[in-house]
Amino acid sequence: AYALAAQLDPAVLCEQFISGDEVTIPLLGTGGQTEVLPLVRIVAPEGNYDYQNKYFTDTTQYLVPCGLPEGEEAAIQALVRKAYLTLGCRGWARADVMIDAATRKPYLLEINTAPGMTSHSLVPMSARAAGISYEVLCVRLLQTAALDYGTPTA
Repeated sequence: AYALAAQLDPAVLCEQFISGDEVTIPLLGTGGQTEVLPLVRIVAPEGNYDYQNKYFTDTTQYLVPCGLPEGEEAAIQALVRKAYLTLGCRGWARADVMIDAATRKPYLLEINTAPGMTSHSLVPMSARAAGISYEVLCVRLLQTAALDYGTPTA
């Protein structure tokens, strides 16, 4: 794969493949008030959570509670909270993590600061598991945004 890519451009970015569990973790808030919501474990057909399996199949499973050992889940929540705060994220985001099957070491893949909010999106799913309704979730996001822009005046 590298040789083929290098024929097109000398600058090639390579990443190690990580085989294992894929989880996503929503975060709400700013600074010390940041709340980490429950992990959602993604179980895709043949372990491949691609565009097709994300948007066009009904066979991908989203498990919340995620079924990971409690200590492992807490360690991942601490990892993503630290990354969220270090990056200066505000309001809300969703972190994606792969857990190496052999070592159980979590690898932070990305923090998405504009995650989906549809009826099948993972942030509302995790919020529901934490006892937060869709309506309350929306109000909390708006309240956080108001910290940046203040209360509108007539």
